[in-house]
Amino acid sequence: MHVLIADDHRLVIEGVKLKMTELAESVDFTVAMTAQELMNVLAKADVDYGLALLDLSIPGANGLSHIEQVRKEHPALPVVVLSGSEDADLMRRLLDLGVLGFIPKAYSPDVMLSAVRLVLSGGVYIPPMMLGQVSAAAPVAAPAVASPESIDSLRRILTERQVDVLRLLSQGKPNKLIARDLGISEGTVKIHLAAIYRALNVRNRTEAVVASRKLEGI
Repeated sequence: MHVLIADDHRLVIEGVKLKMTELAESVDFTVAMTAQELMNVLAKADVDYGLALLDLSIPGANGLSHIEQVRKEHPALPVVVLSGSEDADLMRRLLDLGVLGFIPKAYSPDVMLSAVRLVLSGGVYIPPMMLGQVSAAAPVAAPAVASPESIDSLRRILTERQVDVLRLLSQGKPNKLIARDLGISEGTVKIHLAAIYRALNVRNRTEAVVASRKLEGI
C-alpha cells in the first residue's frame, strides 16, 4: 500500500508514518510539504496511491483549493484531512467535496488509525463533535448515533449536499440519476451514501430508502 502525506511539519509526518505502518505488512510513503509539491507528486503516473492524508494549511494552499483540485483530478483517491481545526462547518464543507474523513490533530494516533481503517473499508469518518457528542475527549471511529426522526434532525449530522442526495434516494432514483441531477460524479454520490447509511443506522440502499420515507419533512 502506498500512502501520500501532505504536511509541512516533520514531527507530524514522522508520527503519521509510524502509525500508518500498522495498516498493512508493507506500507510505502510519499511526502509533499507544499501544495505545489502535492500536485507535482500526483501528476506522476508511476505510483498508485491507496490513501492521501492531507493537511489544510500547507504552504501554497489557498483555502480549500488544493483539496478541491485533488478531488477533481483524482476522484478515485480516498482523501482524509488532518487538521488542527475542529470547526464543524469546515468539516461539512470538506465532506461536501467528497473527503472521506476529517481527523483533528488533537486526536490520538490510535483514533487516527481506526479512522483510516474505517475509510479504507468503505466508510466515512465523521468526528464525534460533528455528530453532537458532548465530549470529543475520547473519540472513536464510526460512532453510533440514534436513528433520526426528521430531516431537520439529520441536518445536524449531514451536509446540505448529503440531504439532497437523501431526498433523491427516497424517490428511488439510482446513483446515475442522482449524480446527474446534482451535477456530481457517481463516485461522490457513493461517498455521500456511506455517510447517509451511518446517519440513518442502516446497512444498505434498500434500508436507507425505507428509513428515509419514514422521516418527517423529507
